[in-house]
Amino acid sequence: MKFAAIVVAAGRGVRFGRPKQLIEVAGRPLVSWSLATFGAMDELEDLVIATEPEHIERMASLAAEFAPRLAAIVVRGGATRQASVRNALAALPARCDAAFVHDGARPLVLASDVRRIMELTTPGAGALVAAPVVDTIKVVAPGGSRVERTLERDRLWAAQTPQSGTLADLRRAHESASDSGFEATDDAMLLERIGVAVSVVQASGENFKVTRETDRDFAEAILLERAAASVPALPRR
Repeated sequence: MKFAAIVVAAGRGVRFGRPKQLIEVAGRPLVSWSLATFGAMDELEDLVIATEPEHIERMASLAAEFAPRLAAIVVRGGATRQASVRNALAALPARCDAAFVHDGARPLVLASDVRRIMELTTPGAGALVAAPVVDTIKVVAPGGSRVERTLERDRLWAAQTPQSGTLADLRRAHESASDSGFEATDDAMLLERIGVAVSVVQASGENFKVTRETDRDFAEAILLERAAASVPALPRR
């Protein structure tokens, strides 16, 4: 199947204090790191970025710089993340069979993890990158502090992105949600809702979402470390 990458880089960055998709991380805009990862993947031909209207021109420039091989389209983001993805899905060309959706605020995504979810994507089946929950999770009564129950940790996974599905399944999932006014926190939930089997692929490295300044600093340290590790050592004289 021919895959496309969808990068969601909209939003106002409420928790961060300002829009974060273009903040500098390790010398480059935050979103550029995932764009470069996808741009280096030979399996991909198309890229759609959903962003705020004022950032459309800048995102197009970044796509040309960091993913020049991909046919890139930049679309206007919606009022919600779900609406932004729906706009991106509508813009994908007919040659695409499947797509994965990635948060532009996750700069540490690895191409190897992307390939693993792509391998699991077929009609009626999707996949997502996730991490096993290591903390004990308590369910607390709404509006209070009383613990109602403790969840079984060995069955819990923290969903990340990218999340994949065939283009037909993703579009059907989003159309169904839109028609019924259903809002989800991720695309995998929408796929599950229409009966698509969704599998998890355990993240093989750090893939957290930058939501606060401390996250930005941590991501920068990891990216700089990766860059240093990729530079070949100079030969000894």
